[in-house]
Amino acid sequence: MQTLELLDRLVAFPSVSRDSNLDLIKFVSDFLKARSAAVLLFKSADGQKANLFATVGPRDRAGILLSGHTDVVPVEGQPWSRAPFTLTTGPGAFYGRGTADMKGFVACALTAMDRAARFPLRSPLHLALSYDEEIGCVGVRSLIQDMKSWTWRPTLCVVGEPTNMRVAVGHKGKTALKVKCSGQAAHSALAPNGVNAIHLASDLVQRVRAMQNAVEASGAREAGYDIPYSTIHVGRIQGGTALNIVPDLCELEVEIRHIAHDDPAYLVEQIRGYAAEIERQARRPNAAAGITIEITNDYPGLNTSETSSAVSFVNALTGNRQNIRVAFGSEAGLFDGVGIPTVLCGPGSIAQAHRADEYVTEDQLARCEAMMERLLQGLR
Repeated sequence: MQTLELLDRLVAFPSVSRDSNLDLIKFVSDFLKARSAAVLLFKSADGQKANLFATVGPRDRAGILLSGHTDVVPVEGQPWSRAPFTLTTGPGAFYGRGTADMKGFVACALTAMDRAARFPLRSPLHLALSYDEEIGCVGVRSLIQDMKSWTWRPTLCVVGEPTNMRVAVGHKGKTALKVKCSGQAAHSALAPNGVNAIHLASDLVQRVRAMQNAVEASGAREAGYDIPYSTIHVGRIQGGTALNIVPDLCELEVEIRHIAHDDPAYLVEQIRGYAAEIERQARRPNAAAGITIEITNDYPGLNTSETSSAVSFVNALTGNRQNIRVAFGSEAGLFDGVGIPTVLCGPGSIAQAHRADEYVTEDQLARCEAMMERLLQGLR
């Protein structure tokens, strides 16, 4: 199969994060096993999803790892003018959910695995495919955990997120918090007798905004990002049942996206400190108040040295010399965290991802295929 045939098959799997990816994984596994690849699966706890790790060439040796995720974001509520799970063509472009993020890269990687199987390789080519990347890089962690016990690891990982085939050496890390503010209900005519949970939440929101203002004014900077400092924001708030009831519950969701210089644990503890202070101020006899904070998701950032041999190697494959940092997160920091030098490089633009009529251009796929061919030449 050529890349476009593979992309057509991959797009046809509606592998939205909330649903199983097993049909897609079976297709890829069968494709690779037919080419004598060694294939390992790492299933989710409920058995409905799986990561895949495959090797063509010498087994249990370092080699190069290509990494992609199989899940895509939902299409409901988006004004698609085309069938989202059918690959369609337009002038110089291919449309469908996941074409840019990131089944275009996965198709190119499978073509490379197919070609690699036709030649004796001095060094192996590996492929890792994950699930639930779109909801916080969740699924790949079982593979990452297993890798920690391996006696060997790939010498380089290329995560094929859409970078317009430029080499990305960095992205911010992320920490997501769920904040639960508990007060004491009362009739609104007797509001001072209760503890308004929405007011507790509002006080904490003010502190979070002050934190962000301080970081923006005098915090550390990291060149290359659109926003060169860490960000802290409240993304959701929900509380109250009726206007004439003092609310006893209000919940917030807070997100931290941090540059390499900033320790997210310190920022979380700062928020916890503010919450404890607000809680103490709200307490009084016969009136309960409490604020709890739970980390619901986090993943590390990526900060690969631009002078590293990994970056030089991928630059040579792409022909680019100008490295970038990207605003979105990825699984790259997790691979880097187990000692595998990692960069991002893949076809398509993040500006097209997650949108109606998502597409990848013919030129971008061709450039990715050319990178893969140069990679294969180096492994023979």
